[in-house]
Amino acid sequence: MSMLRSFATVGGFTLGSRVLGFVRDILIANILGTGTVADTFFVAFRIPNLFRRLFAEGAFNAAFVPLFAKQLEGEGESAARKFASESLNILLAALLVTTALAEIFMPWLMYVIAPGFAGDPDKLDLAVLLTRITFPYLFVISLVALLSGVLNSLGKFAVAAGAPLLLNIVFILVLGMLAWMNAHETAFAGKALSWGVCVAGILQLIMLWGAARRSGMALTIARPRLTPAVRDLIRLGIPGMIAGGVTQINLLVGTMIATLQAGAVSYLYYADRIYQLPLGVVGVAIGIVLLPDLSRRLRAGKEQEASQIQNRALELSMLLTIPAAVALIVIPTPIISVLFEHGAFQIEDTAPTVWPLTAFATGLPAFVLIKVFSPGFFAREDTRTPMIFAGISVAINISGSLTLYFLMGHTGIAIATSFAGWINAGLLGLVLYRRGQFRVDYGLRSRLPKILLSSVIMGVALALMMQLLGPWLEADQLLFIRIAALTALIGSGVAVLAVSLLVTGGADPGVISRQLFRR
Repeated sequence: MSMLRSFATVGGFTLGSRVLGFVRDILIANILGTGTVADTFFVAFRIPNLFRRLFAEGAFNAAFVPLFAKQLEGEGESAARKFASESLNILLAALLVTTALAEIFMPWLMYVIAPGFAGDPDKLDLAVLLTRITFPYLFVISLVALLSGVLNSLGKFAVAAGAPLLLNIVFILVLGMLAWMNAHETAFAGKALSWGVCVAGILQLIMLWGAARRSGMALTIARPRLTPAVRDLIRLGIPGMIAGGVTQINLLVGTMIATLQAGAVSYLYYADRIYQLPLGVVGVAIGIVLLPDLSRRLRAGKEQEASQIQNRALELSMLLTIPAAVALIVIPTPIISVLFEHGAFQIEDTAPTVWPLTAFATGLPAFVLIKVFSPGFFAREDTRTPMIFAGISVAINISGSLTLYFLMGHTGIAIATSFAGWINAGLLGLVLYRRGQFRVDYGLRSRLPKILLSSVIMGVALALMMQLLGPWLEADQLLFIRIAALTALIGSGVAVLAVSLLVTGGADPGVISRQLFRR
């Protein structure tokens, strides 16, 4: 299967999951709003969700996939299955210990995760309870990530990409029940959503375990053993997790600082959910598909082909990401207002959510570039270099967030996160270039400026259309009218972008079509 077809598979399922995620977040805004229960639930959900993204969205795969591919290509399926089982058993042992310790020491851990809650004992106690409920999700989702890495290495992307749909489906069912019970802004609502997280994780594990068995990778549970291959996994895995999950680590740091301001955790969460749509569909999908492809080609000594597919990955990701970033910068207010301004989410909550969304949007291309450049290191079993750059990025983010928070509130946290993302992406690209492991080819040099120009044209068109459709986007209009107006606004931007790309030559439909249907 071609890289573009694989990307379309992963991106399609991810898009479906993120669309359901929007429905989920609209319902959460309606049920929880931006008050105490919302802040505590988002903190409780941030921790297991961080590890979901660290493991399931590429960081764990940074270490596991190249080693699994080496076993698969060099020694066959039996050796690969043995390595996967050994990895599973050592991961199980580590997760059991981690989960038990976290549950025991959660009251003290909360002072680190949410220092701003320390002054409100009731808020702190609720956060401890909800995080204790959600934390076992870390256990099951880490196993899901290992199984996803196995399936992705075999070229079976669909099941692993579709698993996150279950999380959003469970959330929507729970939120529907809470709406029926009229349990708005109640501690019960926070507890119900937290238990929903755990149930969704178990369903995902069952789904992936069955898919692995059907693919001939029935893993066995036994006493954990530190074999040489497992030692290699640990050696590569720890720095790989730090490097691959730097964006999520920076968001966690931002959440910790945001707990100092009432409602700020919620504002950042809702802003994060909007820009995570293009990041998930493009960046995560590209990273998941690119790493196994690069690993196989480099294992075969095909450096030129590896550089070529990385160029196409960068071109495709920027084709989809730059316009999305421009749109989020130009029309953030109608997006936030129409999607979230219902029920417990009030009109006065829109502006504090719009500003961090705009700031996150400026860093969106950088967050995607990190996903494109990192596999160039991971496929060569170099997780140390990206880890160092991730450490630099986190240091910049912490210092920038603390400084800007006291100058401009929670929006400063989003600005610092985006700036740190650009530093990380720049360092990754520069080192790949200096090592001769990545060269910008003619296609990318030719089309990238045209993509930028087309995105600017689209941005101007969106600004003009927003003025035209403004009366139908106002809060006093019926919801279906506002949704129709927002749909028309976004649709007009997509149409202008498509025409601009065709006229300027920023995209070649023939090349895309051939890549999509080539096996």
